[in-house]
Amino acid sequence: MKLDLEKLSSSEVLRLFSETIEELGRRGLTRSKNNPVADYAEHLVCKAFSLRSAENSTKGYDAVDDDGKKYEIKARRHSAGSNPTRFSAIRDLESRHFDILVGVLFSQDFSVKRAAFIPFSVVRKLAFLQEHVNGWILPIRESTWTADGVTDVTLALKGVQAKES
Repeated sequence: MKLDLEKLSSSEVLRLFSETIEELGRRGLTRSKNNPVADYAEHLVCKAFSLRSAENSTKGYDAVDDDGKKYEIKARRHSAGSNPTRFSAIRDLESRHFDILVGVLFSQDFSVKRAAFIPFSVVRKLAFLQEHVNGWILPIRESTWTADGVTDVTLALKGVQAKES
């Protein structure tokens, strides 16, 4: 279904956006009213690997497995004119709040383009401190996805998307 958004007024498009965010929450695909990229990535990762979501605003991780292993989930989305080169800042990396960082890269249409489990040791090695954002930055490069110890989980997330289509 393709809506002809050009025929809608600006206020109608904004209302549609608001209703879309509400509907994504009702369906359990998002947990907040923010940009849905992070919440949707968390939903897919938790479903694919039977993880439990951490409480909203839990410091340093987003999900936990049955063994108590903690997962930080970072996601970016390609869009027209935007080719993300890094994940959002990781705060207080030295405290090792997570065991695995799950990096998810979406295409513009929210289809999973690439996803991987990145162990803390790899994150620590590849991330760099950016003082003006008060956090560590993990670059999105081919070398990040293929580093020793990184596990590609793209197909698992695509499988969840296919089941939910």
